[in-house]
Amino acid sequence: MKLTILGCHSATPRTDTNPTSQVLEIKNHMFLIDCGEGTQVELRRHKIKFSRIKHIFISHLHGDHYFGLIGLISTFRLLTRETELHIYAPKGLKEVITLQMKLSDSWTNYPLIFHELSSKQSELIYEDDKVEVFTIPLVHRIYTNGFLFKEKPNERKLDKDAALKAKIDKAYYRKLKQGADVINEDGKLIKNNTVTLDPKLPKSYAYCSDTKYSEDVIPIIKNADILYHESTFLNKNEDLCELTKHSTAKQAATIAKKASVKTLILGHYSTRYNGYVLFKKEAEEVFDNVLLAKDGICFEFGNVN
Repeated sequence: MKLTILGCHSATPRTDTNPTSQVLEIKNHMFLIDCGEGTQVELRRHKIKFSRIKHIFISHLHGDHYFGLIGLISTFRLLTRETELHIYAPKGLKEVITLQMKLSDSWTNYPLIFHELSSKQSELIYEDDKVEVFTIPLVHRIYTNGFLFKEKPNERKLDKDAALKAKIDKAYYRKLKQGADVINEDGKLIKNNTVTLDPKLPKSYAYCSDTKYSEDVIPIIKNADILYHESTFLNKNEDLCELTKHSTAKQAATIAKKASVKTLILGHYSTRYNGYVLFKKEAEEVFDNVLLAKDGICFEFGNVN
């Protein structure tokens, strides 16, 4: 699993920082999460193939999380894209994008499919044979979701030497990988765990964009491998959290600790601060394994599938 941070700052873009956008590579999928201004430029900078992006997840309709979307959709059109593009976003985004395309007479030449979100409960919004994606309802000034990406359990690994020694016909190898016991050439039942190896544990990534401190997310993200949680403010500005519905680094760390996640990534920093050191320092007062998002940084967690 690989996470590329294209932008991780709040509000306005600057010459050296970008608003929120990131790419998650998981089980041969490339998911774009939020799409602030400058996203397509950063995609090019990091040599991420546009054609591999088939699913885009937008957390909410504040501009710093989606103002780059219409530009990206238009670029896909100019590149003569044919593949479907699925967008999972709050109800209302379809209306915004459709109006922009209508007034500019720039309809896509590829299927553009909106999945409008309105539920205030966590729900499954994407699933295939490898990955599931659930919403994480958040508490912000407007309707907002985070997203939980979960790998499905991997197949068991075949120990070929053990399978040959146990006289198992190759026709049964697929069943072995799926966890079944099989009958060998001598008519003997061979237990699966004697000829296969445990697979790598499935990974999960929880993305919590703009939100005030809310323990309602804990049951949803419990035991996640990686949690990205907004940390707009430092402790000295905690009084702004209730007004703006944002969090501090220490509050993000508290969520990470109570949810028993393995790794916390901080992001969505207010541009009022210079540097990131204090964000990490304040979070580590509560939670040990803290990483800092920075524009352009890539995190790899195990092998990229």
